[in-house]
Amino acid sequence: MTVIVSTPTTGAPHEAIHRLIRQAGQVILGKDRQIRLALACLLARGHLLIEDIPGVGKTTLAHVLAQLLGLHFQRIQFTSDLLPADILGMSVYDRDNASFKFHPGPVFAHFILADEVNRATPKTQSALLEAMEERQVTVEGATRPLPEPFFVIATQNPAHQIGTFPLPESQLDRFLLRIELGYPDREAERALLRGGERRNMIADLRPCMDAAQLLVLQRAVAEVHVADALLDYLQALLAFSRSAPEFQGGLSPRAGLALLRAAQAWALIHGRAQVIPEDVQAILPGVAAHRLRGAADRGEQSEQALVALLLNSVAIP
Repeated sequence: MTVIVSTPTTGAPHEAIHRLIRQAGQVILGKDRQIRLALACLLARGHLLIEDIPGVGKTTLAHVLAQLLGLHFQRIQFTSDLLPADILGMSVYDRDNASFKFHPGPVFAHFILADEVNRATPKTQSALLEAMEERQVTVEGATRPLPEPFFVIATQNPAHQIGTFPLPESQLDRFLLRIELGYPDREAERALLRGGERRNMIADLRPCMDAAQLLVLQRAVAEVHVADALLDYLQALLAFSRSAPEFQGGLSPRAGLALLRAAQAWALIHGRAQVIPEDVQAILPGVAAHRLRGAADRGEQSEQALVALLLNSVAIP
């Protein structure tokens, strides 16, 4: 493989990225990598799923990012009695005008937090599908565009917890990345215990950019150079997942595009003008783990084991 010499990018946009990561890290302690992954997902114009136990900061991370990005933010608390109309909106009869008037739901915002998404029924979960994929919603026969940028962070409790409805594969595939926050390390937890409630700090955060600047950065992601040798590596990963007997099926073309976009965003965040194999390897677990299934005749295999097998079996060309 030809050695890729990566030239760091400079300038105000890149400084804004680092300022955002630094300020977010003052609230979400000890989770620099997860903050960077969430930001990479946003810059790649994808949607993020955070799966973890209650109380580790999933909702707080979403609030922090929305505040620092200066975006119109709406939180939707998913419950078993939530209806699709509660998300999308509905038409209400206006007696003064003798006509129906559409009242948009909370999905008509730049930044949506779908909190505890797997506590709602599958019918309600599916109300987000068109919005996430096509950035528009169809309500009562009329199609309405969503604002740009549009980003969904969904939080999810582990499937074994009471009162959850597992997301179907079709909806899981709408999320470009899935991450876990996990417990803080000892040092971060001590700072957390001494520092008090982290959510109280969110109101003091000042936006690092606005919606227009974010759109510029999203366009810049698409301009990050991808060499043919890097595409060879990415295609080799996809091909192995589809042909190796350890996997049931494999990564789809959509997953391949997601991996490429996320790797470009990861490179941009780290100041590189082109993607290197390490960018693909860094982003692969978040992109692939929720899309891979182990073969039934191979016994129970964890997602982490499947991702490790994929990374270790495909050499950099």
